[in-house]
Amino acid sequence: MKIAVHWTGNVSFKAESEETGHSVQMDGPADLGGENLGPRPMELLLMGMGGCASFDVISMLKKSRQDVLDCCAELEAERADAIPAVFTKIHLKFIVSGRKLKESHVKRAVSLSAEKYCSASIMMSKAGVEVTHSYELKEVS
Repeated sequence: MKIAVHWTGNVSFKAESEETGHSVQMDGPADLGGENLGPRPMELLLMGMGGCASFDVISMLKKSRQDVLDCCAELEAERADAIPAVFTKIHLKFIVSGRKLKESHVKRAVSLSAEKYCSASIMMSKAGVEVTHSYELKEVS
């Protein structure tokens, strides 16, 4: 995987993936010259982690033939007060909506993502971040 990050002025940067050709605009905080042109880099780390884990959960639920209509991963993180302001805690909460969902399947999908499949989540854990997971089921008629 290869990414190029180009400075686009002030504290704004455009990251481009050589693999897919997609790009993301990032920006810094207003007090350092940011113009709110995109998410902060640390926000992107959380977004990527949420996307990685969500991909796993949805894939497993589809394989187990669950009638999933929606899945939202809400991530909440705490950062160290000192520089570097690394993540110290991250909690992922999956809200899975569907018809006749089996709780055991959702619980298993969330657990397997956390313990075996989600590269981003596992990497954060190995870096010393306290990563926790939970889920909520919503029945849709």
